[in-house]
Amino acid sequence: MAPTSPDVPDVIVSGHICLDLILEFESDAFADLDLESGALVLINQAKSSTGGVVANTGLALHRLGVATSLMAKVGEDLFGQEILRLLRARDPQLVECMRIDPDARTSFTAVINPVGKDHTFLHLAGANDSFGAEDVSVERISQARLFHFGYPPIMKRIRQDGGHELKTILQRVRDAGLTTSLDMCSVDPSSEAGRVDWRSYLATVLPEVDLFVPSLDELLAMMEIPRCDVTRALLHQVSGQLLDLGAAIVLLKLGDQGLFLRTTPDPQRLEPLGRALAQQATSEAWLGCEMGVPAFEAQVVGTTGAGDSTIAGFIGALLKGYRPHDAITFAAAVGAFCVEQSDAVSGIPSWNDVDERLRKGWPTLDSVLSENA
Repeated sequence: MAPTSPDVPDVIVSGHICLDLILEFESDAFADLDLESGALVLINQAKSSTGGVVANTGLALHRLGVATSLMAKVGEDLFGQEILRLLRARDPQLVECMRIDPDARTSFTAVINPVGKDHTFLHLAGANDSFGAEDVSVERISQARLFHFGYPPIMKRIRQDGGHELKTILQRVRDAGLTTSLDMCSVDPSSEAGRVDWRSYLATVLPEVDLFVPSLDELLAMMEIPRCDVTRALLHQVSGQLLDLGAAIVLLKLGDQGLFLRTTPDPQRLEPLGRALAQQATSEAWLGCEMGVPAFEAQVVGTTGAGDSTIAGFIGALLKGYRPHDAITFAAAVGAFCVEQSDAVSGIPSWNDVDERLRKGWPTLDSVLSENA
């Protein structure tokens, strides 16, 4: 990895951020809850934590030892102050590029968590809906190596104009010499996001995206491809469409099936990939490759943030100059560490700890991507 000043981050993580307020109930108390009665219901405890791709992927990168700053928008309200406090407690550099809008309300999610029952989520989009190109200060990030953006479907300005707002952001970032990376999230078909023509949206945005790192399930819904069993033929089909739409490198998250990587066969598309991939882009290893790795065995406690952490592992491996198969293997390992804890961040170890577990031999799950499949 090229040396950088301690004050200059390698990665900027931008997009959606929120405060999670986790309310734990006894299941009987929750079952008896009548929202119209005006009753007082006692809860076991309330906890707060950061949520959204900016916090999840950003903090995972930070725990792996990658110099990272976060670029998202919060208000001046108590929830915004709490997000900034939680992030500063980990590292003041994390918040140096955060945008504080006195006219915005900070996004939050109330997580209603009855003991032994499924969660219920109450979400306020808040400042995420007004996030736009003016909130990305290219001057402040111009020395970074990679810009990762996440969750356009749940950011109103970013999703509502056919992708042109996001395209503007990514163009400016690429012009400054950074590698661009994009992650998506699930789309509620009954919501405003469900009415977006996502195939057209991706056709607008992906020519400015060096690394496209969505989950397969999200892509099937967005591109209106019928859901079916995961096969190598399906992965080849979907990844090929994404490369045709303009992405240079596609990494598909497959849950317990693992990860699938495919890259453009066009050397000219690999050339302008920015500082994060300046050396790797000239290597034949990254040209026209197609491969996958199965997921690693893990004692699953929770899956919150697993995809975001997996992408943090992939980004970090790229920055360290890993070759394709090593990069996706490391990414899958970071995702496996994540699911061994209930929250999105605390399971992420140091880089050396991931390496050590891999060197010792880490069994994988049966998958369509297993060598003998």
